[in-house]
Amino acid sequence: MKRVEDYVRSIPDFPEEGIIFRDITTVIQDPDGLQLAVDGILKSLEGVDFDVVVGPESRGFIFGVPIAYSLHKGFVPVRKKGKLPCETISREYELEYGTAVIEMHKDSIKPGQKVVIVDDLIATGGTIEAIIELIKELGGEVVKLCFVMELAGLKGRERLAGYDMSSVVTYEGK
Repeated sequence: MKRVEDYVRSIPDFPEEGIIFRDITTVIQDPDGLQLAVDGILKSLEGVDFDVVVGPESRGFIFGVPIAYSLHKGFVPVRKKGKLPCETISREYELEYGTAVIEMHKDSIKPGQKVVIVDDLIATGGTIEAIIELIKELGGEVVKLCFVMELAGLKGRERLAGYDMSSVVTYEGK
C-alpha cells in the first residue's frame, strides 16, 4: 500500500542549491494521494473537540475544506492582504526574503470558538504563528495544528511549541 510520501515529488536544488523542494501538486493530482493526505489529517483529529477549520491561502484551502466538509465544520480562509471583501484584521510576518501580510475577516471567528489550523506544509512556522495571533485577537482558541508535510530541519515545531501539532509526513531536512 502506498503512503503519502510516495506521491510527493522531490525536486533537488530548487529554489536554490542544497534545498530539496517537496512538491505537493503530485499528491493532489492523484486521487489516491489526495485521499491518503486528507484521511491522514482526519485521523489526527479523532477525539479533538473543535468548532471551525482555518486554512491559509492557497494550499491550506485545498486540505482544510475537505476536512471541514467531512467533519461538518465551517471553514475560515486566511488570505493575502487585499483579497477579502469585508472588514479584516491583519498580521505582517517574515518570509525568507522579506515580509508578507495576511488577513482574516473580523467576524470569522467568534469568541470562545475552538479552532484547528490546516495547511499543506510546516517549515519555519511564521505563517502559522501569524494566523494564531489573528485567531487569538478574535477571541478564538487554537486547539490543533495539522499539516500534510513537515520540514523538521526548519524548526517550525519548536517555534510553535505548546500547540498540539501533527504532520502526515515528516522530512528531517530542509
